[in-house]
Amino acid sequence: MNKDNKKLLTYIIYAFIVVGISLFLFNLSKINFLQTFINTIEFSSFDLRQTIVSKYKTPNKDIVIVAVDDETYEYIMNNYGSWPITRKVWADMINYVELAKPKNIIFDLLFIKPNLNDIESDKALVEAVKNNDNVYLSMNLDNYPQEVRKPPVLDEKLKLNLKEGEFKDSNYITFANARVVMDELSAVTDNIGLINVEREADGVIRSMTPVFKYNGEYYPNLSFRVALDMLNLDEIKLVNNSILLDENHYIPLDETQRAVLNWYGGSHTYKHISMWRVIDALKNNNTEYLKDFENKTIYIGTTATSLSDVKSVPTEYRLAGVELHTTFLNNVMDNNFIKKVPTNINLLISILMSALVGYCVLRLTSVLKTIVFLIVTLVFYGVLSVVLMAQFNLWIGVVLPYISTITIFVLTYCEKYILKSKDYEQTYKLAVTDGLTQLYNHRYFQEQMINNVNAFKRYGTMFSLILIDIDFFKKFNDTYGHQSGDCVLKQVANILKKNSRTSDIVCRYGGEEMAIILTNTNKEEAVITANKVCLAVRNNKFVLANNEKVNVTISVGVATVGENGEKPQEIIEFSDKCLYVAKENGRNQVVSEVD
Repeated sequence: MNKDNKKLLTYIIYAFIVVGISLFLFNLSKINFLQTFINTIEFSSFDLRQTIVSKYKTPNKDIVIVAVDDETYEYIMNNYGSWPITRKVWADMINYVELAKPKNIIFDLLFIKPNLNDIESDKALVEAVKNNDNVYLSMNLDNYPQEVRKPPVLDEKLKLNLKEGEFKDSNYITFANARVVMDELSAVTDNIGLINVEREADGVIRSMTPVFKYNGEYYPNLSFRVALDMLNLDEIKLVNNSILLDENHYIPLDETQRAVLNWYGGSHTYKHISMWRVIDALKNNNTEYLKDFENKTIYIGTTATSLSDVKSVPTEYRLAGVELHTTFLNNVMDNNFIKKVPTNINLLISILMSALVGYCVLRLTSVLKTIVFLIVTLVFYGVLSVVLMAQFNLWIGVVLPYISTITIFVLTYCEKYILKSKDYEQTYKLAVTDGLTQLYNHRYFQEQMINNVNAFKRYGTMFSLILIDIDFFKKFNDTYGHQSGDCVLKQVANILKKNSRTSDIVCRYGGEEMAIILTNTNKEEAVITANKVCLAVRNNKFVLANNEKVNVTISVGVATVGENGEKPQEIIEFSDKCLYVAKENGRNQVVSEVD
């Protein structure tokens, strides 16, 4: 296989690894505690992006909140003595504000039971609602058991006309019981919607349910009811998990079939008017004050901390519940809901990002450049996620792509440098190994001699050297040929390795000469090893290139550090003298001393 094909195969293998790891992490993320962990981080990243982009969004200036704030609560307690306030005040407020001809007056307050101690006030409120068809009232759903409250039958006129599609049952949509407005009010208006809100696991509200299911029928969220009337719609469609309203408005739903809100800011995003000021203006017949309500959509709700209608949202830790409903209406009218990218798209993004980073890790040679590239990629993706949310209302996942990308980076980086380390080891091995005998070469021999001499001088560590020469090797080559000579060299090398310890260093010194550096070995022990090697070669039958078997002998010279020299060259020279004496005295023997 040529180099280009190997490179292509490497990239294909890495591509499969990237996909495999991404799929593994994706399935791993479905484990409950990991899913909770990932969702928590993903939600936090969403909140951060919303906080950033909300600064550049303009809320609907025609939405006004009449707030039962802390000042109003104290005003009411001082002037009326209790909360809830008498319903005559609400009736008078409706009639007063209607003089300004507002678009809508929407109560984020529940009028559940008649006040038997103040029937006249109830009648006044009923009359005010009856005479003004732009007033909207609230109810909510729950799952109280029948023993606590018998589930009421809701009036047909409150139902939502779903022309196409069907919502799936879930804890966010389907409920078994209801708290409805008092019958006298329900009889005079069908402008009634639900104000249920649900927090995420971390206590933050990011989504709202547009449509609820009760007793097999569908009912709208309060602000959704208002929006349908403002758009002159009497039916909706559910197509591809989106609620279609008209050609310019639709509501994308997430996997829980809720709408993810797109925030315009934190507290007081919309104009707040303290309710006590409205009451005061009403008492004093101050019609100048009405200009704040001309052609406005007016929400009336509590913002006082003591009344406990405070929520946590992405852009604000403490936000009045009424502002959730104003934001929902604003999103509908602006066609401005967040579209959550499907999980499969996030998985694909994870694979592509991981593949890009993995490929660049393989290609880049500089460690610094590789790390900088990873950081730039992650930062760019983070900025891109903010831009997509700001410009296109898209919520792309951040956690899974980040985890996958960093995981691939670490694994690829490790694999790359493990391979590089192996390549280095292989290259080094080739550089210090004799190609024929697979023994260490002369260069490595010299390095180890220096290292062992230094160890002797510093720590007193003994070592010995034996030099080996194959007897009559030149004559052997002339007789049997160089191929047979090579066979003998390789077989002698194998005998030397088999008869040496793993700590000993067996080298090809040059030509037919070989050497063994015996670590932690004195002269006496070295001579024993030399004789063992000499005997093993003598008793071995060597197979030549033509399969002929012959006997071969060796001559051996022995030297020991300290005793025969303290420098590499001195030890080599002494060993070489011993080898010369062995040859002069008839070969096939070991010599360790010379005169």
